[in-house]
This record gives sequence, C-alpha cells and structure tokens, in this order.
Amino acid sequence: MGSCGIVRGPGHGARAGALRAAVGVVLLGLGLSLSVPARTACAPAAALQSLTQPQYNDTDGTISSAGFLSPFVKSFLHTVQRNPFPAELILKMVHDFEQGLSDEELIKEALVYEVGFLVCAAIGVLYIVLMPVVGFFLACCRCCGNCGGKMYQKQTSSIQCRRRTLYWSVFVTTAIILAGNICMFRSNEALHVSVAQSPPQLNTTIGNIHTFLTAVPQEIFYVVNASHETIQEVNRNLDDIGPQLGTEIQERFMVTLGPALQPVRLLNQETRNISVQLNELDSSLAQLRSSMSRVQDNVTDVKNSINRTLSKPTCVGCAGLESELQRLTLDTSVAIPSLSEFQTEVDKVILLNLTSKIQQVESHFNSLPQRVIDDTKDVVQKSKQLLADIGTQISQFSSEIPLSGLTNAQGTLNQVQGEMVRMTSEVARVERIRWSVFVALCCAVLLVVVCNLLGLVLGPLGLRPKADPTKRSCTADCGGTFFMMGAGFSFLFSWLFMIVVLLLFLVGGNTYTMICRPWNDGQLLKFVDSSGFIPDIGQALGMKTNISLSDIYSDCEEDKTLWTTLHLNEVLNLEEILNVSKYTDQIQKQFEDTDITLSAITLLSPELKGQLSSFSGKANNLNSTAITQQINDLARINLNTTADELDLAASATNAAVQDELRNEANNLRQIQASIETTIIPQLETLNSTVKRLLSLTKEINGTVGEVLRNVGAAQDFLNTNTTQIVKTVSRSFLDCQLGYFNSYADWANRMITQQVGRCRPVAGALDSVEIILCSNAVASLNAFWFSLGWCMIFLIPSIIFSIKLAKYYRKMNSSDVYE
Repeated sequence: MGSCGIVRGPGHGARAGALRAAVGVVLLGLGLSLSVPARTACAPAAALQSLTQPQYNDTDGTISSAGFLSPFVKSFLHTVQRNPFPAELILKMVHDFEQGLSDEELIKEALVYEVGFLVCAAIGVLYIVLMPVVGFFLACCRCCGNCGGKMYQKQTSSIQCRRRTLYWSVFVTTAIILAGNICMFRSNEALHVSVAQSPPQLNTTIGNIHTFLTAVPQEIFYVVNASHETIQEVNRNLDDIGPQLGTEIQERFMVTLGPALQPVRLLNQETRNISVQLNELDSSLAQLRSSMSRVQDNVTDVKNSINRTLSKPTCVGCAGLESELQRLTLDTSVAIPSLSEFQTEVDKVILLNLTSKIQQVESHFNSLPQRVIDDTKDVVQKSKQLLADIGTQISQFSSEIPLSGLTNAQGTLNQVQGEMVRMTSEVARVERIRWSVFVALCCAVLLVVVCNLLGLVLGPLGLRPKADPTKRSCTADCGGTFFMMGAGFSFLFSWLFMIVVLLLFLVGGNTYTMICRPWNDGQLLKFVDSSGFIPDIGQALGMKTNISLSDIYSDCEEDKTLWTTLHLNEVLNLEEILNVSKYTDQIQKQFEDTDITLSAITLLSPELKGQLSSFSGKANNLNSTAITQQINDLARINLNTTADELDLAASATNAAVQDELRNEANNLRQIQASIETTIIPQLETLNSTVKRLLSLTKEINGTVGEVLRNVGAAQDFLNTNTTQIVKTVSRSFLDCQLGYFNSYADWANRMITQQVGRCRPVAGALDSVEIILCSNAVASLNAFWFSLGWCMIFLIPSIIFSIKLAKYYRKMNSSDVYE
C-alpha cells in the first residue's frame, strides 16, 4: 500500500508516513464511515445592507391664504421695478458704505434703480399732502355755503337721471372698496397665521438639519464598521481553516474515489461470504463422510453375513447370488478437487484483517483538518495582522472627512434655536400689537363702507321723487348725512392710511424685489457666492475647486450626496483608501508560499495485485463437475434390489438358509431406509451449499476485475490531479476570503458616493425659509398694503360721488319747483 499525508518540509516525514498508510487503506475501499456534511471552501459573505435614510419631518408648510392676491401684487411690483437684481450696486454700497452716503454718483445710481418706487412714493406723498388740504378747503368752502354747502337744489328734468347715475357710481366704488377691505382682513389674518406658524416651521427645519448633521457621521461610521464585520468574518474563517479547507480537500478526493471504493467493499463482503460457504461445505462433507462410514460398516457386516450364508453346504442354488454380493461394494468417498487451494487463497485475503484497519484510518483521516491548522498556523497569524492593518486603513476614512464642520454647524444651530426660543414670546407680543393696529385700519375703512352702504339703503328708502326738497323724509335725510359722514371719515383717515401704505409698500415691495424674487430665480445665491460675504467653502475644505452655495443648493435639491456636492474626491482618494490589494496580495503570496501538498500514493502494490489475481484464478478453476458426479453416484445407491434378489434366492433353498437370507435381505432394506432418511438429506444440503459457493465464485472474477480497473483509474487520477486539487481548493478558499473585501470595497464605494449624506434637507431648509419669509410673511404683508392702497385710491371717487349724491337725499332749506 502507498501512503498519503500533508507534508511541508522534511520535518513532517514521520506523521506523513502514518497518514499515507491510513489513507492508502481508505482508498482500497475497506469502508469509510466518516460522517461529514458537504461543505464549500468558505461560506458566502452576508449581504451588506444599504443605508437606511433618516426620516425627516415635512417642512413644505402651507402657502398663505393671501396668495390669491400674489399675482396682482407681483405684477404691480414687476411693473414698478423692472430693473434686474443690482448685485454690483449692493456690493459698492456695502464695501464703501460711509463714502457711499456722500458719493453723488452712487446715490444717483441707487435712485435710478429705485425710480419706480420713487414715482409711486411721490404719488403717495402727493396723496398724503393733498387729501387733508383738499378736505380742509372743502370743509371751509361748504361752511361758506359754496361747493354744495348751500342747502338748495335746482329742480330740472334730468335730476332723476343724475341721481341714479350718482347712486350706481357710489354703489360700484363702495363695492370695490368693500372688496379691498375684505382682502385687508384676509391678508391681515394670513400674516398673523404666518407669523404664528413660523417658529414651529423653523424648529422643524432646524430639527431636520440636526437630524441630517447627526446622521452623516453615523452613516460614515456604519460604512467603516461594516469593514470591521468583514474583517471579523475573515478572521473567523481563518480560525476555522482546518474544518473548512481540510474537509473540502477530503470531499474533493472522495467525489472521484468514492465510486472506486464500492467494488472493493463488495469484494471484501463476497470473500467473507465465500469463507462462510466453505465452512458450511466442510461441515456438510464431514457429516456426510461420517454417515457414509456408518453405512459402509453396516453394508460390510451384511455382506460378510451373506457370504457366510452362501458358503454353507445347505444353501442350494446360491451360486447365482455371487454377482449380487459383489454389487454390495459401495464407493462412499467424497472429495472436491482444488478446494484446499481455494480455501488457502480465501484465508489469505481474510487474514489481511482490513476491517480492523478501517477504524485506524478514520482517526488518521479525521486528523487532516488539524494538520491543515498546524501547517497554516504561521500564515494565518500573519494574515490576521494584515487584516488589522486593513481595518486601520479603512478607519482613516472617518478621520480624514472634515466632520468637525458638522459639529460646528450643530453648535450654531443650537444657538439659533436658543435665540428663537428666547424671542418667540417677544415676537408674539409684537405680532399681537401689529394685528390689532391692522384690524383697526381695516375697521376704519369698513366704517367708510358702512356709511356709504347706509346712505345707499336709507336714501332711496325714504325718498319720494316728486316731494319738495324741503320736505324730504328723515330717512332720506339720514341717508344723505351718512354719505357726508363717509366723505368726512375718508378725508380724516385716508392720508394717514396712505402713510401706512407708503411705508409698507417701500418695505414689502423692496423686500420682494431685492430678496424674494432673486431668491426664487437663484440670483440671490449667486450674488452671495460672488460677494465674498462668506468664505469659499471649497477653500475652507482644502479643495481645488470652488464650491458655491448655488451649486450646493442645486445638488441638494436633487438629493445628491455630500461626496458629490462638496467634491470630496479632491480631498479624499476613496479608491486608495478602499484599495486593500497591497494587503491582500501579501496574504495571497503567503498562502502560496505555504505549499500544502499530498505526497504520491500507491493504491495497490504489485504483491497485492498478484494476490487478488491468484484469488480470482482459484475461484475460477474450482471444479464443480466431480463433486456433482459424486453426489449423484451416492444418490443412486439402491440396496433394495439386492434384497429382492436374496428373497428370490431364499424361496428356492431349504428352510434353514431361507430364513438367514430373508433376514439379511431385511437388513439391507433397513440400511437403504437409513440412507434415504439420513444420507439423501445430507446430499441435498451438500448440493445446495456447493451451488451457493459456485454462485459466489462466479462473481469473484468480475468483482476482482472491477476492483483492479477502478483502483487503477483512481491511481491515475491521484497521480495526475492530487497536487492540482489541493491548490485549487486552497486557492478557492483564499479567493473567497479576499472576495469579501472586494465586495465590501464595491459596497462602501457605492454607499459613500451614492448614499451617505443625501443633502435634500439642506435645500429643504432654504425652501422652508423662503416659504416662511416670502411666500407667507412678505406675500401677506404686500397683499395688505396693496389692498389698503386699493381702498385709498377708490376713496377719491367715493368722496366725490357720495358728496354729490348726498344733496339728492338731504332736506333742503329752500325749495325749487320744476314745472
């Protein structure tokens, strides 16, 4: 037998010899009862999960209910301010503020830019100046009996037509003022709601930014920690290299050698079955010989007795029985040619006692994983050190990313949030005052509307068209008085309200044109980028490329990652950090230097092959014809024929001899009966045993031939593939471990560049502030002054029409009759 073992250098010779002997017996197929489950070189790596994105609160908010006026206000402001965003002018004024106040050119440029607002302001100032002046002169003129102050109305044919025309003019202007007043109430309430909702919305926005800033380091640490899990998985596989690699080597051999073992097992079993049949055959032959010996003795005694009887002188006519007497000679010898030689060959095979050696093989074969552990102890230890270096290299990623900026940003947000909490109550108090003042303005305008409406209702209700002007009813006179009250209130409040309109117009209008409009179309962020008000983000992060706020906002609006938004590839060489090939190459080289090989194996020695061939030849040469003939000869013995002849002879002789012959004939019949009851069953048993033995010997030749062929094929397989199998399995195990790092590197690259730090909350924060400031607060404020200015403009025709219409309802002092 050959030998098999794991060797690595001359120091392993002794244990290699023991293992070679053990594996050689196994490969002979004398039973391999190792209960080892099928395994692969290494378990597949656990699938790395994608990052779970943080849950952010909704910051879109609700658009102010005053938004229905936004198109009109925006259209008006676009007409007032057609100039583009004055980036250069603002920069000049900011950089040279003190000199700018005395720089006539700069002031002139600013005034030219604000010419639309200045024209509107001039109109407002003119309104503010003229309304009280006109009201004063009108009051003085009426007190002097002029301008309709004289209580006399000339009656003409068209008086009713003029009254109706003035009535509907007052009605239309009053309806327009009422619509503007309703818009004032709605915009005031919308502004109040916007201010009330702003702190919660800002807190939600800041909370989202906090969540974002907190999630980014956690996501980075998650990616880094995943590398530790990968390293731990590889470490566990290296610790388990014996069961994994050693068992896989075993199974690779057994896949091919297993089919070659079955005929060997069959041969071993058939040999033992033949031995059993040979033992039964020997036992049957011994029993048959014993029985035949007794029969032969009995027959000899009877034959001698017959011979004495026939020799007596009184035996008349007994000479004819001499021939029958010769037939009583029986051949009871039973012999099987070549049986002893065949028995010797069977005993030689059985004396190998290979069954007991199988138990020794199991312990040696099970030691293969441990030998792999022993032979790879040094390379495993070195590989673990390299794995620790890989972990250190990947951990540098978190330290090289400028996470301190996120911490500083969190501190700033905490300060802002604290200031918001501190100022919330003060803002709420100021908002209550503002809301009350605006409600008062709305009610003052509503008072004028109510006076006009009462005049429109009471005047026609108490008027009789044909009644004398001096005899008009109190109801009609009250209607005219309400018209005069509305005009008086208009003159009293309108110029003050126009001051409010002018101030809110300048503040809200410029806020929209200078902040909200450029914010909406992106010009404001570009201006901040180019103004130098804030340091360049790219330079602050040590990058070559300048990073603008507008670019950050654009990328974050598309929910891109910080890696893309901040161009971190210029600061960090991600490919280099995640490139662990220099470590994996060292691990691979160390494994290749640790050459785990199996020495040459001789499955069948020439002596053993010759012994099996001789065993097959003896089994094939076993002669069954002779023993079958002997059994048939013994089965044909019939002593009854001789007994019948003796009976016939006894009838022809005298009485004394006659009795003796008949007694001897009866003795022969008794011997024949004994043969039939004893010898014949034994012959049948012997024949059955011979047939079973012959059946087994016929299969031996084919079994031995199959063993020689299969083991020869297995020998060729081992001679050509042993080294390759060990290298393939070892390389497969190593590639699997290194594949973990390749999978991790691809996953980490994908996570960092596509998942870590999706900055949509940053853009959402700016959008939320824009909604709070522009879409809600500024839009509501602009809607209010627009509505109030609308009312103030239409107060002018309302004053004119209501004063003229009042005379048609008031009671005159002197009458005039139209015939």
